[in-house]
Amino acid sequence: MLPGSPSTPLHSDRRRYAYLVVGLIVALTGGLGNALVTVNLPYLQGSLGVYSTEIAWLPAAYVMANVSMNLLLVKFRQQYGLRLFTELFLVLYALATLAHLFVHGLGSAIAVRAASGMSGAALTVLGLYYTLQAFPARHRLKAVVLGVGFAQLTMPLARLFSSELLELGEWRGLYFFELGLALLALGCVLLLKLPPGDRVKAFEKLDFLTFALFAPGVALLSAVLALGRSVWWLEAPWLGYSLAGAIVLICAALLVEHNRAAPLLNTRWLSNGNMLRLALSVLLIRIVLSEATGTVGFLQALGLNNDQMQTLWLWVLLGSVAGLAASALTITPARIPASLMFSLLLMAVGAAMDSRASNLTRPAQMYLSQFLLAFGGAFFLGPTFVSGFGAVIAAPSNLISFSLMFTISQNIGGLLGSALVGTFQVLREKYHSSQLVEHLTLLDPQVAARIQAGGAALGGVLGDPAARNAKGVAALGAAASREANILAYNDVFMAIAVLALLTMAWLAARYLWHICTVCKAVPAAQNAQTGMANVSLNNSGAT
Repeated sequence: MLPGSPSTPLHSDRRRYAYLVVGLIVALTGGLGNALVTVNLPYLQGSLGVYSTEIAWLPAAYVMANVSMNLLLVKFRQQYGLRLFTELFLVLYALATLAHLFVHGLGSAIAVRAASGMSGAALTVLGLYYTLQAFPARHRLKAVVLGVGFAQLTMPLARLFSSELLELGEWRGLYFFELGLALLALGCVLLLKLPPGDRVKAFEKLDFLTFALFAPGVALLSAVLALGRSVWWLEAPWLGYSLAGAIVLICAALLVEHNRAAPLLNTRWLSNGNMLRLALSVLLIRIVLSEATGTVGFLQALGLNNDQMQTLWLWVLLGSVAGLAASALTITPARIPASLMFSLLLMAVGAAMDSRASNLTRPAQMYLSQFLLAFGGAFFLGPTFVSGFGAVIAAPSNLISFSLMFTISQNIGGLLGSALVGTFQVLREKYHSSQLVEHLTLLDPQVAARIQAGGAALGGVLGDPAARNAKGVAALGAAASREANILAYNDVFMAIAVLALLTMAWLAARYLWHICTVCKAVPAAQNAQTGMANVSLNNSGAT
């Protein structure tokens, strides 16, 4: 229906299955490479020999390129066709990953993440197109849910087998796998091509001015959100300068678009109530989904590593698959509000369950809560996308605006969620630590006994009583810090549960208001029709 999109002819069943498999491979390729890097940042930091504030540039570079490229990719497909679009970005991705195997440093790693972000923007849409070919017209909504949701599986998959890749070749194991995945996807799309679509002349000169303003603005905003917690918000002056620059550049780009006859970004359409509410709901739900980041931090604070969480990530993967399947089977336009509220309720329940954790909590106690969170996260994405895409079908010229709005809400929302969760956890940890340490005094017999017990455990290796006492004090301090972190993560989980409930209440209130408005409008319309009929009868009688 849209220029730059493939046609949808009838296919044989065998060909439909092939399209579904290729769609899954392409969608996973678009996000799995970045997921592998994200979940292994501490290991890559060691292999690159950089600080934690420097390694945080890798996920930031991915988001910078991913969001910015969505501004031009739609018109690129419309003007140059799907084939060039597909092959160019897959080859670019494969070449960048291959080059990184020979030149290993922070600069090259950032360049590969940027190439991954550009390719990921292309492959996400390409995976959706392949999935759409696998379903007949009557099941097209199910195809949309699956095509959009396949990328949700990348994070639990990365946590499941990334340790084995590191064992094979340290950091090279990750990049060899990413290279192989890119080449596999390239081979698949060359063997099984999408049906042709319409091509039109799409680019205008002012498009590149908008991109030149918007892309660096988004890049600066992504850098602030990705690194703000690491360098701390009020400690690094460059954060303020970057945020100010981002605001100026993005506003300038929007000002250019607002006054164009044929805008790349339809600011009037994006600023209507429905689109703003859709963007806000996606942003809030992405913040809720950042609970997974808190779960990882909580378990690591207890001294667990990724190998001890494998079964937990398997449950998360099962929850994502189940949520995706349930969403595809139940999706209808009338059920979208109920689906969104149901997913938020599940996520609120899961986060509330995690808020009761203690130092005895282990992954086995979090299977159900994380399953509910993964199920709800996968369940919401398809209905959210479908709810906004209906307006694009009615006005195809707004496709770029919708694509950019959805991408920004997803990616920037993910960065914002991680930043908020991390910042809130640090603040609450400082508060709980001060409360705990305030009551630790050597005048307390229990505290003195705990210090003595901690030092006695080292009696076989330390003969100096003063040294043993110092070690006992250090052990007690470490225990207090661990407990403060646990209490802080509990606060994070409870805050996420409250946010999910508030978002659900907001959506429910909007839905009820819509129903009441429609119910009032129908009798008014019926009365108006009755009045017009009476007038018509009276006039005909008079005649």
